[in-house]
Parts: sequence; C-alpha cells; structure tokens
Amino acid sequence: MNKIEITYPVFILLALLLLCSCQEKTEDEWIPIFNGKNLDGWSAKFTGEKYGVNYLNTFQAKEGRLIVSYDNYDSFDDNFGHLFYEEKLSRFRLRLAYRFVGDTVPGTPSWGYKNSGIKFHTPHPAELPLDQTLLVAVEAQILGGDGKTERFTANVCTAGTHVVMNKKLITQHCTNSNYPAISDSSWVKMEIEVLGSEKIIHKINGEVVMEYSQPQYDETDEFARELMGKGHPQIISEGYIALQAEGHPIEFKNIELMRLDN
Repeated sequence: MNKIEITYPVFILLALLLLCSCQEKTEDEWIPIFNGKNLDGWSAKFTGEKYGVNYLNTFQAKEGRLIVSYDNYDSFDDNFGHLFYEEKLSRFRLRLAYRFVGDTVPGTPSWGYKNSGIKFHTPHPAELPLDQTLLVAVEAQILGGDGKTERFTANVCTAGTHVVMNKKLITQHCTNSNYPAISDSSWVKMEIEVLGSEKIIHKINGEVVMEYSQPQYDETDEFARELMGKGHPQIISEGYIALQAEGHPIEFKNIELMRLDN
C-alpha cells in the first residue's frame, strides 16, 4: 500500500483552514452572551438618562448572575431600565434562567410586582427619547406568582406594537400564556425563538407556551409613528434584545444565543 505523504506547508494550510472554519461557525450553536463577570457587550438605558448610564448601578454581574438590584434606591421614581445586548438580530433563539428575589423598591407601580421581561426587535437604544418609559417593542413578559392570584409567565406584551395570533391582529397590551407563574425563588428556564417576523415562540422549562407572528408598529402610537417616519418598516423583523428593570429585583443566568440560518 502506498503511503500518502502530506508536506509540512500543506499540513499547516489544512490545519489553518480547519481552525478558521471552527471559529467562524456561529449559526445553529448556543453561544454564551453574558460572561458572568461584568456587563461587557451590554449597555443600559434608563428613563431620563442617556444611553450607557447604568443608573444607581441597577444592573450588576455577580457570581455568574446578571442582577437587577435596587439596593441603592430610596424610591423607584419611574426609573424604568433596559439592558441592551450589543448585536442587532433577526432570526435567533435566546435562552436563560431567571428568578425573582426580595421585594419591590418603594414607589414601584403595583403591576411591577415580580414583573420583568425580554424585549426584542427593539430600535437601537440611541434612538430612544430621553424620557421614554415603556420601550416600543414586543416583550416576552416574565412574571412571578404572588401565591394568591392567578398569574402566568412568558406572556406577550406589546408597547406601541401589535402581533398576529391565530390569524387575528392582537391589539390588547398583554396576552397570557398557559404557564402558571412560579411563586417561589426557584430558577425558571425560559427561551424565545424569533424567526424575523414569520414566527415567534415562547418556551418555559422546554414547553411551548405561546406562539404568534408579524410584530408590527401601532400606527396610533406617537413613537411608533416617529420610527416609521425615520424609515423603520411597520412589520418588524429585526432589532435588539433587552432585559427589563421595572422595580422588582430579579436575577438572570446562563444567557445564551443561537443565531439561525436565513
């Protein structure tokens, strides 16, 4: 049997090609987007504050967790916050674990109790008005239970937007999933799959709990009209993701992204 000889330069070339192909492979793989040590790759936007200001150190990284902390607050004072990931996305899956801890900071609206969410297809935070409170985008809402009333998690909420569900345009602000909110402080696994404007799926602990499509700007909303006037299409198929801070401490961990093929 003849031996196949690979010369040293050819071997090096093959090795480099293999290395490059491995490094460039980012689609259809889960990639951590929070390093657990700091907020690299993420930037805050709070009501009344310029983009990039982490008001009162609300968003923190601690022991592998991304924390929404109100330790430095005396009162909430409508300081609604969002923490934006740096990359613009269209077709992707995002998964994380969350849990609510502690209690709301004084001054939090009553609906803010154990209330957070994942906004997606948002405008770039630099486009947001300084004093905007509710970010105009679609939200995969995160709720915790209070042990008394019926609450659900992984709902869809639509500030300045609408969605289509079962071939019907949904104009109400929030539509509940079928998954009861967890009342204790145990970790809950949540995932959203976003296929541009074609389909959005919410999952809790691996179970599909919500499905809809065609997120779109509400023509009656002032800021939505402003965005469309700047050239944003009414049907929303891309944008940024953001984690919410609405007055109740919450922790996130294992935040991972999968970019999907076009």
